[in-house]
Amino acid sequence: MPELRYDPIQKRWTIIASEQGRRPDDFPIKNEPPREGFCPFCEGNEGKTPPEIAAVRANGSGPNQPGWQVRVVPNKFPALRIEGNMDRKGIGVYDLMNGVGAHEVIIETPQHNLNLADARVEHIEQVIRMYRQRLVDLLRDRRFKYILIFRNYGAAAGALLSHPHTQIIASPVTPLILVRELTSAKQHYMQKERCLFCDVIQQEIESGERIVVATEEFVALTPFASRFPFEIFIAPRSHHHSFAEISDHMIRRLAVVLKEVLLRSKKCLNDPAYNFLIHTIPNVKASPRRRNYWDTIEVDFHWHIEFMPRLTRIAGFEWATGFYINPTAPEEAAKYLRDVAL
Repeated sequence: MPELRYDPIQKRWTIIASEQGRRPDDFPIKNEPPREGFCPFCEGNEGKTPPEIAAVRANGSGPNQPGWQVRVVPNKFPALRIEGNMDRKGIGVYDLMNGVGAHEVIIETPQHNLNLADARVEHIEQVIRMYRQRLVDLLRDRRFKYILIFRNYGAAAGALLSHPHTQIIASPVTPLILVRELTSAKQHYMQKERCLFCDVIQQEIESGERIVVATEEFVALTPFASRFPFEIFIAPRSHHHSFAEISDHMIRRLAVVLKEVLLRSKKCLNDPAYNFLIHTIPNVKASPRRRNYWDTIEVDFHWHIEFMPRLTRIAGFEWATGFYINPTAPEEAAKYLRDVAL
């Protein structure tokens, strides 16, 4: 019997079509790499990218030269541009502003074919440190209300280059999906004086049936109302509201969990295309600042990572209703992922 499940964080319904009961090998969409050609991200091609913003380098190597381990550059074809002012205006019932923001690429490794799932934990730690570094820096710009860190892997997930990389986009508006999460979190806190995410995490740990990985510091689980088959939610077990404030100790522990999630997904689902993204708090120092807008955000929001394998396509029903149809129950997905031999 299909089930309708409600997500209290996003306030949306998902249809769990359990009668379809798709196993890991049953999905028709297979991961295809982007079309290969010249790769500007490979070591030795530093002159083919815009000048680097930041890098992790070996001793003695200079900027925009070989010898780097992680490198950050502006996107050559940015969605938003860092120069200028917003220049907000109204056109009748419509609103308009300049496309001001930032669009950066974190080139995760000099190795063109390195799968992040196969990288050493120490290298994944370097990548996560760079996430934090760029987030902290971009938050200093009061024009930016939200900074999104996201990774597209495989052509089906929107990757245009196969060289391992993550993107960062700083936006002058807070994305609608984040507004929903922030609103749900604030309402829950106002009613119960507890973090909604902490309540969900605690309940999931007590249940155990949707847990994929659990350590002392982090948990990875398949959400109760998963939108997509084998979707995974990763979060600190204790309350932390801002990814920008993650400690070095927590970065090390996150690198271990992230590697295990990526490796289990790779082995269980035959190296699927995927998206993963980090949801953290908006820029609370952005201007103009609304009075009392995020006054409880330090206690009500909980940063987290969403990992979504691209195994199915969104079709007309999803676009028309906002509902998602998931053919694999999250309890079954968690079991498949846990049972993988690493």
